[in-house]
Amino acid sequence: MGAEWDAWATKYGSSIIETSATGGTKRVTPDGIEDASNDVMMYSIVEAEDKEAAAAMFEGHPHLQIPQASIEVMNITPMAELG
Repeated sequence: MGAEWDAWATKYGSSIIETSATGGTKRVTPDGIEDASNDVMMYSIVEAEDKEAAAAMFEGHPHLQIPQASIEVMNITPMAELG
């Protein structure tokens, strides 16, 4: 899968802002902090014209070779723009 990942990263390199692995999840609630788990293995921040264009970048992504894998795409809005 490494070669496929490198090919994807080369194809979209100018749009990829960051890709990092995740791990060691904690859940914080009003009752305190506890260990938790989720299905998130990695995340990428990409720059695209809109959410549909960002999603299209991930069609055929090597991660989808993993059984039952999926990729979720969402907008990121800087806090300063929310005000």
